[in-house]
Amino acid sequence: MKKLFALALVTVMTVPAFTQINFGLKAGVSSTSLTMPGIKNITSGNTTYSVNALSNARYGFHGGVFMRLALFGVYLQPELLLSTRSDEYTIVKDAGSANPVTLPNVTQNLTRLDIPVMLGYKLGPLRLNLGPSGSILLNSPKDLITDPNFKSMYNKMTIGYQLGVGVDILKKVTFDLRYEGSLKKYQNQIQNLTGGKFAIDDRPNAFLLSIGLIL
Repeated sequence: MKKLFALALVTVMTVPAFTQINFGLKAGVSSTSLTMPGIKNITSGNTTYSVNALSNARYGFHGGVFMRLALFGVYLQPELLLSTRSDEYTIVKDAGSANPVTLPNVTQNLTRLDIPVMLGYKLGPLRLNLGPSGSILLNSPKDLITDPNFKSMYNKMTIGYQLGVGVDILKKVTFDLRYEGSLKKYQNQIQNLTGGKFAIDDRPNAFLLSIGLIL
């Protein structure tokens, strides 16, 4: 929450420097690819599980409000967006034994509150922008391993970044294409019965396409 407060404070302090203020609504879709280069082996007692993230792209949605503060072609655009995302993992029980058991794939559905703060420059109708993006997890995804000896732990707040291009049409309709990355390498953990914590290399990268209306 300290990171989120700092992000909000910087935004509020810079508002007086801008002369033109617009508000708007936006919505769109995202394509997410989860990067987990190695298989994670997690043990508790005599049981070993292997966890691997599937890297195929999955789709989510986002929508919310934004405020654009502009001055001489430079603009600051904080946004408040509700977004969805899903990650899929393969789980193998008794991995490395003579009789491993492949369990049904686990899909985690995540609902987040995203707060990007974009700094950009306008070249006519074209916009170039980049900035930090805070993300707050609103729901409690299912455990990766449904075993009483294990518990999944999720980072409620993460900081990433977004960069991209946009275009405004007739000063009313706005389109954006952005790339989103994470600044935090490990976001999830699994803890076993003895208290050992296993970090899951969960680094989602996403492309976001949105359409908005400037009010």
